[in-house]
Amino acid sequence: MRTAPRAAAALALLVLVTAYLAAALPRAVDRYETEGLRHDVASAAPRDSVLELTSPLPVATPSQYAAVLSPEALRKRSDELRALLPDPIRTDPAQTAHGVRTVARLEGLDPWLPRPDGISPQFVLSSPSDLDRHATLRQGRPAAGGPLRPEAVVTVKTAEALRLKPGAVVHVPSRNGERVAVTVTGVVEPHGPGTPYWAVEPLLRAPALAPLVGDEVKYFWQAALLLSPGSAASLLATAGEPEVFFRYAPTAGHLTARDTDRLSAALHSVGGGPDLVRMTRAVGGNATVTTGLDEIVDAYRSMRDAIDPVVAVAVFGIGAVAAVVLAMTGGLFAARRDAELALLRSRGASLTGIGLRLLGETSAVAVPAAALALGLAVATVRPPGGTYGAVGATGGPGGPGWLGGIPLTPSLLAASAVALVAMLVLPLRAVVLHRHPRLHGGRDDLLTARPSRRRTVLELTLLALAVGAVVSLRLRGAGDSGNHLVSAAPALVGLIAAMVLVRVYPLPLRWLGRPARRLRGAVGPLALARAGRSSSTGVLPLLALVLALTTAAFGGSVLAGVADARDRAALLSTGGDARIDGSVEWTPLPAGLAEAVRGTAGVRDLAPVQIEYGVALPSHRSSSARAMSTPLVGVDPASYTRLAQRTGFGPFPAELLASTGKGGPGTTADTGRVLPAIASPSVAERIGREPLEVVAAAGTFRVKVVGVRAATPAVPGADFLLVNGTDLTRRAATTLLVTGPVDGTALRSAVRARTDAFRVTLRSEERAGHVDSPLQTGAERIYLGAIGAGAGYAVVAVLLSLAQSAPERNALLARLRTMGLTRKQGRRLLGLEALPQAVLAALGGVLAGWATVPLLAPGVDLFRLALATAPGLARIGGAPLRADPWSLLVPALAVVLLTALAAAGQAWWAGRRGSIKELRAGDAR
Repeated sequence: MRTAPRAAAALALLVLVTAYLAAALPRAVDRYETEGLRHDVASAAPRDSVLELTSPLPVATPSQYAAVLSPEALRKRSDELRALLPDPIRTDPAQTAHGVRTVARLEGLDPWLPRPDGISPQFVLSSPSDLDRHATLRQGRPAAGGPLRPEAVVTVKTAEALRLKPGAVVHVPSRNGERVAVTVTGVVEPHGPGTPYWAVEPLLRAPALAPLVGDEVKYFWQAALLLSPGSAASLLATAGEPEVFFRYAPTAGHLTARDTDRLSAALHSVGGGPDLVRMTRAVGGNATVTTGLDEIVDAYRSMRDAIDPVVAVAVFGIGAVAAVVLAMTGGLFAARRDAELALLRSRGASLTGIGLRLLGETSAVAVPAAALALGLAVATVRPPGGTYGAVGATGGPGGPGWLGGIPLTPSLLAASAVALVAMLVLPLRAVVLHRHPRLHGGRDDLLTARPSRRRTVLELTLLALAVGAVVSLRLRGAGDSGNHLVSAAPALVGLIAAMVLVRVYPLPLRWLGRPARRLRGAVGPLALARAGRSSSTGVLPLLALVLALTTAAFGGSVLAGVADARDRAALLSTGGDARIDGSVEWTPLPAGLAEAVRGTAGVRDLAPVQIEYGVALPSHRSSSARAMSTPLVGVDPASYTRLAQRTGFGPFPAELLASTGKGGPGTTADTGRVLPAIASPSVAERIGREPLEVVAAAGTFRVKVVGVRAATPAVPGADFLLVNGTDLTRRAATTLLVTGPVDGTALRSAVRARTDAFRVTLRSEERAGHVDSPLQTGAERIYLGAIGAGAGYAVVAVLLSLAQSAPERNALLARLRTMGLTRKQGRRLLGLEALPQAVLAALGGVLAGWATVPLLAPGVDLFRLALATAPGLARIGGAPLRADPWSLLVPALAVVLLTALAAAGQAWWAGRRGSIKELRAGDAR
């Protein structure tokens, strides 16, 4: 370090950066996997994530169960059940709820209750705990009452819709045919309607208009009466099949990615294992635990298992580039100290002594740099939340908590591997070069070097590994667990490409040498001759550049495939650039809305469609076939065909849905008319070739399938049936599909000016919704980091290659300047000398990257990396890997340009320096 401080500092910096990247990678992966698990649990709908234990109540009188269902008894039992939940399941006490509720809805018998279509409202009676902490009293007083005189409160929205007020008495049926009177004592305003307390049962906070589908659609109210805990036993007198419930909202802040298997096992035990038996005993009767948390964890594991192999491909690629660059660094140091080591060897130094001496020198630089890199990785890549873990959360001092809650071993091994490579390259290189005496001045260039048998065997072995990796990846996919050879397939393909380039490298130089001799001047022929006489150790720069370009091409293709899949999924979800439909199904467009939207800035085209969901389909096979329903879509063939053509989802000629001329209210009795229809594959298979009758709210008619399409813009689901909207009996467009670069604010203002019952969904917003998982964003950051690191290592490879030959080039320029070579000619000479290898590496990287993508595409599906919500989006055709021209060409051109600039800079610097050192007598160079 004293004799060559700059070289030692450069090696330390390279080891520091490489070891930091290697040590930070497993911590970054652990971090985004932990964030992904916590995000999936925390962002799931409360109805899906909560754990709810229910136990039916026997037939009895309220007085018999008054003590068992008292608030104190239920709270005590709730605490006992929460204590029985196994680790790592933890719950939020603030969102815990328990009580008694009716399973069957009870009809409101009072004549003054609102009946929109003459149907009596239905009520759910529930006595949730801690209502005073989750709601504010707006009118009246809190509910009190008892088992024989129940009292309840209602929310503000329920009071407004059902015309309820303090003092009102609602009568519901009882088990013995009499009526149970429930007195409303107050009106409350819920706190945080989106919290689990209210969101699990939305009917508790707001009533709903429920449809009753028959010959025509009728609506009736559904609402809830919130009984006091003291009135819980009164539900035994009703006909509502009462049950006791205990609801626990899970927390996710303590979970890590390593808890996935434990959490899954605990949930299975609670759902139907030993823990369920213990909880059933605590309840004292039959009990059932329902939760969707196990499905959430399984979906997380499925996405993680699908993304990890794709990330491993990038890790192996950048790891190979980093290893080659470290080897180049050792080769540069060995070349600079070749004369020194040869002198030591000639004076009797043993290979062991030389190797240990060099090992000690490199260790003094690499080990501290790697240790510093490990410390920086631990300090900068922290667990989610940015803290080093709470006291006691990870076992206290000495546990992993002081390291941020992320295991240190993977980072320690990665940093140690980098330090080991950096330490061993120089000693091994020196020992191999000086194991036999060498003649001074012998040629060692690519034109004269003859590959040894060992090199041939090594190349054939690598070729066999590459072929095996590619075949395995194509057959079994990137998700072959534990098969690291599959993940290394792109790196192996780049390695083979580099080996082939090294083999053919002399040929283009020889082909160019003959016509170059006919050129005027000596710069061109001399540059080609110099390029041909470059050292055979130039294999490493070529290998590094090809690997870096292949990694960049593959990474760019992955990101391009992900972006394309998200664009198509968003387009399929909205059906256009924007979608306008009602928040309630079968809501007709208000008059003038289509014209108002058409006049909005940016709207180029509009396709009104009529969508009716849940239409029962007949079967051509038999009447006993399994029931099947599908959306019925009435379209305007002209506008809808333009939309399908632009989106690429199921385009068809408008003539296929030509109007029959029979439609409107006057055709109600004409149920035998046949409408041409375009259907999805499953719907077409069910209907068959002959016309079959379809009964829908839009009319009764027969349909004949005239076309089959896999997708259509109007509905994102897998099944659909398209007909001409003018042939329907009851025509009423329900959805507008907008095309054009619309302004979301202006479009929403135009819609709100006409109605508040319709919502606007933009394709750009829908696309952003497909990136809602930290697993996805974390994997994308890894790929972006791999591309950036590959570019950085490519720059280092170019600089190391030029630095290795810098002394020889400086000497050459000094001698040629004594023969009349100008500075301009010197810059041209060095630039032309460096370009052949750079151009060859660029072409090889482009070809290798271009070949890697189609070779590996059948085994790499980016669907789960691209889309957060997989269900319902499979019809976009997956997310295949495709070559990205920008990722292929831009890095290759950058390598050539960088090489030319570096060579020109080297020539400029050499021209500024004096040439006394290079021209001194007796210099062996």
